[in-house]
Amino acid sequence: MKRIKEEQRVVEQMIRLYCRKKEGNNELCPGCQELLQYATARLERCKFGDNKPTCKKCPIHCYRPQMKERMCKVMRWAGPRMIWYHPIAAIKHVIREL
Repeated sequence: MKRIKEEQRVVEQMIRLYCRKKEGNNELCPGCQELLQYATARLERCKFGDNKPTCKKCPIHCYRPQMKERMCKVMRWAGPRMIWYHPIAAIKHVIREL
């Protein structure tokens, strides 16, 4: 489950970056904490395991619509900024998208 753990780490980095830089919080706010817990749980239950594609390419949409919308908002904002804050994770993610 190395892939799942790596995905969880990247999602956490994105949510923390969004919460800190976009929302201006020093610690995760309750909304971002809820999103992180939800995303972590979804990844733990992923039926693809280590063969998991990126969420964008996944044939199964496992997020509830409201949570998917929130995660998309975080990813749209944090994704481009990951290259500055977490460059290795950002590069790996771009490679997987290809």
